Amino acid sequence: MTRRIPIVATIVVIAAAATMVALGFWQLGRLEEKEALLATFARNAADTEARDLAQVEPSQAAYRRVRYDCSSPQNWTAVAGRNANGQSGYVHRYECGTFAGSDAGGQLSAALITGEIGWSRAPQQPRFAGGEIVGRLALLGEGYKIVSERGLAGLAPSAQPDPNALPNNHLAYAGQWFFFALTALVIYWLALRRRWQGRN
Repeated sequence: MTRRIPIVATIVVIAAAATMVALGFWQLGRLEEKEALLATFARNAADTEARDLAQVEPSQAAYRRVRYDCSSPQNWTAVAGRNANGQSGYVHRYECGTFAGSDAGGQLSAALITGEIGWSRAPQQPRFAGGEIVGRLALLGEGYKIVSERGLAGLAPSAQPDPNALPNNHLAYAGQWFFFALTALVIYWLALRRRWQGRN
């Protein structure tokens, strides 16, 4: 008896599997990009010289040690965070200004610069009149934060940003997409076999 294959269902399954495989290869491409980015972050973190923020491009300087004059702090916030010893509590942030630079695409943009001045167990607002902040630069939403190396305004030092804490899960994601594609094909093959056996 001729084993007929349903054309439409087969096309749908193969197209879905091909899409999953394409997503897997896309994740592998993202893996290479992420590894290059992490390597840049590691080089920045190894540079111990404190550079003036006006002399660096923030989009290329994440985790570098920088200095910035937060002369007019505004809009205080306290968010959950850790101190330099890993204890949980609250880190205190002030908006310090904007930095005119370029984004990853080379377009001019104004990024918000936030100063993280320290840590405390309670979320009460500290009295911070402004001043120079020296610490590591890190991404914060669409802008950047500078995490002060020493606690200001009577606060304890916050934990410094660590590029080693950034996840790089793209290889695992790629493996998942390849597995999903293989699983879909195997399930469809088993369904076809069952259909053929039922007709026999």
